[in-house]
Amino acid sequence: MGICDQRVVIVTGAGGGLGAAHARVLASEGASVLVNDINTDAAQAVVDDIISAGGRAVVNDSDITHYESSGMAVAQAIETFGDLTGVVNNAGNNRDRMFASLSEADWDQVIAVHLKGHFCIASHAVQYWRHQSKLGNAVSGRIVNTTSGAGLQGSIGQSNYAAAKAGIAALTLNQAAELGRYGITANAICPVARTGMTTAVPAMAERMAIPEDGSFDHFAPENVSSVVTWLCSEASSRVTGQVIEAEGGRIAIADGWRSTGGVDKGARWAPADVGDALDEAMSTAVPPQQVWGS
Repeated sequence: MGICDQRVVIVTGAGGGLGAAHARVLASEGASVLVNDINTDAAQAVVDDIISAGGRAVVNDSDITHYESSGMAVAQAIETFGDLTGVVNNAGNNRDRMFASLSEADWDQVIAVHLKGHFCIASHAVQYWRHQSKLGNAVSGRIVNTTSGAGLQGSIGQSNYAAAKAGIAALTLNQAAELGRYGITANAICPVARTGMTTAVPAMAERMAIPEDGSFDHFAPENVSSVVTWLCSEASSRVTGQVIEAEGGRIAIADGWRSTGGVDKGARWAPADVGDALDEAMSTAVPPQQVWGS
């Protein structure tokens, strides 16, 4: 018996990296998994692994940047397994450029895969769950989004990626606030793990390499997948609207933007005086974390 017995979960971008790890760990805990990836051969390999280990999984090649295609993924999960209880929005890409060199195509492609992709699948899942709720059926829907340190504090050379990931964090807060009435939770995971994307830089590949001495593999993607799997379970109903950092054996809450006391004149500021007011307000504010790469 696993913590996700009787759960049905869609994992996007699950043909490799974190998505594949999520799919395998979910299945090992009893979930039926729809393994979504536009690379059908990669997705099939993950499905084969899951089935050979005694789990349940099917391949789906829907393009999560297209709304209608995303709906087909949700429909397939329901038709194949009889229900849908969770969506793990994991699919991603990057087109790294310094802002001054960033093209419109670079911007659009990253925003489409990350931010629109998170919307499309979740939108169709929520329509299903809301309908079930209105019918009087118990709903235990789970949305697990994927943000990044780049989105929470910025990252040099990744303006498009950082903007998309920041948007995902904000989207998560809205989903949690709006969807609880239907029995749906929404959380975002902020992972640090060894993937094809993170190890593309030689220095990162060396830092994240599997330990040769057999010690704890701090950067194994499965470390993050344990958190994702729990968030997809029935047991996680009390947790929603959180951005959760997961790296190695560490789990933490990302403490987001908060309003401060500020400086209140009780009247309109003259433009020339705004600088002094901001200096005073900034002097008492907690400094933001340093932008990655700066």
